[in-house]
Amino acid sequence: MTSATEPRRRIYLVDDHPLVREGLAKLIDQHPDLCVCGEAEEANLAYNEIVESKPDAVVVDLLLQGVSGLDLIKRLQSLSPPPPVLVLSMHDEKSYAERSLRAGALGYVMKRETSGNVIAALRKILTGHVYVSAAISELATEKFLRNRAVTGSSPLDLLTDREIEIFRRIGQGQENRFISEALHLSLKTVQTHCAHIKEKLGLENATMLMREAVRWVESQS
Repeated sequence: MTSATEPRRRIYLVDDHPLVREGLAKLIDQHPDLCVCGEAEEANLAYNEIVESKPDAVVVDLLLQGVSGLDLIKRLQSLSPPPPVLVLSMHDEKSYAERSLRAGALGYVMKRETSGNVIAALRKILTGHVYVSAAISELATEKFLRNRAVTGSSPLDLLTDREIEIFRRIGQGQENRFISEALHLSLKTVQTHCAHIKEKLGLENATMLMREAVRWVESQS
């Protein structure tokens, strides 16, 4: 923690739920070494304001309207220097923590974690260190340091970040045309991604894809 004479570290919030942003702002602002300098509910506005305000760190939810949180994290890596990013998400960390770190985030915390863990994670990424749960750290050790597959790993690990985003939207009942508009992709591109998802997951048709996607989304909730 910084002393009272040192400037507070400025945090930018990106979440499409106003109540979540309000709660986070109150949590962060009550600490003498931290303060919220801005917030946004969607990725494009967030990116522009982050470029302008140059916060010390960014807190991002993965589930945003339109451009996803993962895409925003990747885009922020083009800045010099990129701000440290903490993902705060409802998604199970086993499915999304590794993807978030690959995209450029320094930390991952689930929304069910205590407020103390959120602040601890923020302070850690502000020092340039990675923050993940002990369970994810152990999985990472198995997968990367020992260079072997994680026991019980999911076939969804085979999907790219774009494919997992489309898979999630399918599970939420969104049609391909709506997905293409939301992600600013052509309908043909979305259909191609769907074909790749079916191939990677061993699904024979669109009905099986929909059923599996719905099951996965419900399990995430």
